[in-house]
Amino acid sequence: MPKAGTQRDQAIDLLRVKGMARLSEFRDAGITAATVGRMVRTGDVNRLARGLYQLPDAPLDANHSLAEAAKRVPRGVVCLVSALAYHDLTDQLPRAVWMAIGTRDWMPKEGRPAMRIVRFTDALLSDDVMTVHIENVPVKVFGVAKTIADCFRHRRKVGRTVALEGLQEALRQRKASPAEIARHAERGGVATVVRPYLEALTANA
Repeated sequence: MPKAGTQRDQAIDLLRVKGMARLSEFRDAGITAATVGRMVRTGDVNRLARGLYQLPDAPLDANHSLAEAAKRVPRGVVCLVSALAYHDLTDQLPRAVWMAIGTRDWMPKEGRPAMRIVRFTDALLSDDVMTVHIENVPVKVFGVAKTIADCFRHRRKVGRTVALEGLQEALRQRKASPAEIARHAERGGVATVVRPYLEALTANA
């Protein structure tokens, strides 16, 4: 938590702890929007997007955009092509961060980073979620087997070739077992779609 001192000092301490902070987090810590605005003008703080800030000397992770997206959509989970890329299962470089949200969750407005929002049922949104820390920001990402099943479930959005590439790489790198992938495909209602590919890829294993 921020130490006692000027609001500027408190803001810097908060950002060092959290990596990034929303304006609401500054307010909760007793730091005014006017203070944050002055710090942006003097270069003490970088404004990443509307209402989202970071220190200018903060080290940037290769997955920086995922941390930004997690800050903008705290209930969201990194999914589909972005999750494949996080798990090193695709050569695709998504132009936008794919985020899963609930069927009734608030839809974020356009801004940075660009995001592609996909709505999941509560059961599928809470299944096989891992939390990783990127630039001190907790980021929720679906696990490998769940991500593969989701890519086949949303194959019209991501493309069947991308889903198949993810499946092949997950098996080749041994990041998920055929049984795990089949189980998540069953839960997602795409078992009959995934099964032929699983059988073909594991026939000689």
